[in-house]
Amino acid sequence: MRFQLLGPLSITDGRDMVVLPPSKPTSLLAALLVRPGEVVPVSRLRQAVWGEEQPATAKAALQSCVLRLRRLFAKYDIEEQSVVAVAGGYLLPADHDSLDLLHFRRLIEQADGAGEAELPLLRTALGLWRGPLLTNVPSDLLHRDEVPRLVEERLRAVERVCEIQLARGRGREVLVDLWEATRAHPQHEGLTAQLMRALYRVGRQNEALAEYRRIRTHLRDELGIDPGAELQRLELSILRGDAPRGPEIEPAARLAVTAGSVASTASASPELSVQPPAQPAGGPAAAQPSTVADTAAGRAGHSPAEDHGDEHLAPAGTTAHGEPAPGATAAPTGRADRVRRRTSPGPRLPYVPGFTGRSRETADLVAHLSGADSGADGTAPLLALVSGGPGMGKTALALHVAHLVADRYPGGAIVLPMSGPDGTARPTADAAAALRALLPCGDTGDTGDTANAEGTSQPEPCLVILDDVVHPDQVRDLLDTTSPGAVVVTSRLGLAALVATHCPMVLQLGALSPRESRALLTAVLGRDRVAAEAGAARTLAELCGHVPLALRIVAARLLTRPRTRLADYAEWLRRDLPARLALPDDPRMSVPLALDGALGRLPASLADAYLRLARLHGRITAPATAGALAISETEAEELLERLLDHGLLEDDQPGTLWMNELFRAHALYRTARNGDDVPRAVTTPARRALPSGAT
Repeated sequence: MRFQLLGPLSITDGRDMVVLPPSKPTSLLAALLVRPGEVVPVSRLRQAVWGEEQPATAKAALQSCVLRLRRLFAKYDIEEQSVVAVAGGYLLPADHDSLDLLHFRRLIEQADGAGEAELPLLRTALGLWRGPLLTNVPSDLLHRDEVPRLVEERLRAVERVCEIQLARGRGREVLVDLWEATRAHPQHEGLTAQLMRALYRVGRQNEALAEYRRIRTHLRDELGIDPGAELQRLELSILRGDAPRGPEIEPAARLAVTAGSVASTASASPELSVQPPAQPAGGPAAAQPSTVADTAAGRAGHSPAEDHGDEHLAPAGTTAHGEPAPGATAAPTGRADRVRRRTSPGPRLPYVPGFTGRSRETADLVAHLSGADSGADGTAPLLALVSGGPGMGKTALALHVAHLVADRYPGGAIVLPMSGPDGTARPTADAAAALRALLPCGDTGDTGDTANAEGTSQPEPCLVILDDVVHPDQVRDLLDTTSPGAVVVTSRLGLAALVATHCPMVLQLGALSPRESRALLTAVLGRDRVAAEAGAARTLAELCGHVPLALRIVAARLLTRPRTRLADYAEWLRRDLPARLALPDDPRMSVPLALDGALGRLPASLADAYLRLARLHGRITAPATAGALAISETEAEELLERLLDHGLLEDDQPGTLWMNELFRAHALYRTARNGDDVPRAVTTPARRALPSGAT
């Protein structure tokens, strides 16, 4: 058994975890664990448990708490780690195997001077942290005195990781971590300095200066002081266009965006981050915009709609903007080299950390979008459709490719959600107004527009992702707004009417191949761990139905349990599938929730039919469906087409469909949960008319 202090206080055996309830014994245990192996005075323990208002019988009450704690240890078979009474106080023996805090400190020790192994060791140490500390411990003393001290240990490790990444020329990779850290700790000058350096080195000078203004305002408002000398010197060096202080950038290989390299680059990163093209060192005048985030920062007014299978997208931080800094050299006027002046704030287009698999689809979409300059004929945007069932990673693929083709779209990129959380379509007029307000193509003046032969202003190509489209008219009504450039549509529906009228490139995403599933697990868990239990890894992928969302959840759980055998975890998962395919600290990462949401979008009769089709193990045909649901074969064919269009069934061969094994497990689980085992007649749902009158 092991105590987990780096998050909610809990006890785990490596497979199951018990989060202790808020109570006085829980406060006592936390007070002992934050000082592992040390004698904690009785007076300190009383304060930790009762605060300043201690009971008159505090001595006896503390002994009672110790007794309750020992009973708790006996319940979970950890008597060998019992609380020990010594002169003047109590202590709790612990080592790195029994307490995650000591494991964390040991890894940090090992990382010091470990050379190339330093970064992996630091990342492993940081992976032990499971969220805010001691949220279930009702002790004001511990939250005031101990939690800040422990948080500081974590921040030192975060700073070191970021420093190593910056020294290796990985400024873009470290941006997400630094955005998150500086927002969680807005007064931390060291992290802010790193963020400023990272932004400056990738050519985002204005945003680097905006970060200085942010922390200066915060420190003045909260503490009445100015930033320290290091930050002031850094601001001055950026204003002058000098190289910021800090380790020199080491050369980094530029990512080749080709059909052959996309797959290997996306799947080979052991640190769960997509490696974008490296930028030349030096001032912003030398930098080229190479990510959609760089050229589109401040354009998008909405974050991407959740697709529940999109590899748990990295959170989008807020981009700040300002006027060009004094002393900045004028950039070349070529489209690929232009440094565009941003005029409106907004969220950054997020990266997709650790994007793995989909190599063919990625290469095809990159090739399609790279063929655009200002649209196929200079007036109409290129159009691509990425469709598939819930959890298949449609938005993730669109975002990943958007970063790879960023240099083709100097006008930037936007993600526009096209539906609400319940699946209802966003009103077209509302979406069009939002898009017009966000598109840099609509800007005039000094916004990077190019002039044609007649001298009139031509907007630069933009890339727009219309996320989670519900019906074709949503796309048709926005295409004129997005010209020129490209539009990538993601949808759970096949949108056949859009395909028929506009002939977009179509990518239909199903489950991953076994090879891609193994690559995803390997990218997260490491080659050695997966190779050591190759059979168990295959079993896990099969239990997950090779669905990206499910595989990500499994990999995340195993990554936080480094001593858990893959075979043991597969057996634990099998006993309650798919209910255990969920992460407790993020409701978006849940297979049952994603599939429940997909069913919630269906008419009730169609959802009911789908649940009962799960009883047909294997291939699903119209005759079998008609017999199972007591309907005619014609009605059965219509019903199966509707389910296929919603991504809940997949093609096998003409006249034959099949249900993903994970989807089937969920349908059976849902039926059992509802206590609904009695077949009923099904009425074929009527098609809903689209705004255009089409069906």
